[in-house]
Amino acid sequence: MNLNLTGHHIEVTPAIRDYVSTKLERITHHFDHVIDVNIILSVEKLQRKIEANVHVRGRDIFCESADPDMYAAIDSLVDKLDRTILKHKEKSLERRHGGAAFKRRAVK
Repeated sequence: MNLNLTGHHIEVTPAIRDYVSTKLERITHHFDHVIDVNIILSVEKLQRKIEANVHVRGRDIFCESADPDMYAAIDSLVDKLDRTILKHKEKSLERRHGGAAFKRRAVK
């Protein structure tokens, strides 16, 4: 996984870089086919905004989050990314197996 962190009107410190990279390990834990992650950190007046564009095999996933605290914004962004990546993974498994995996799981 290639991680690209960019800051607009904010300096990307090593502490923020480490925090983001440890949080993104949760995404690669669920889905191994993450190719590229581009993250933009920005400050607009009193809001800290973070945007992520994740390139996985077959799709690009975009999420954004804003909060007065940068670390809280990072946490909510990772939660959103986790949900959308799991949704993408379920859809790709459903397409590959014709929905049989989900029918079996519902029966049990």
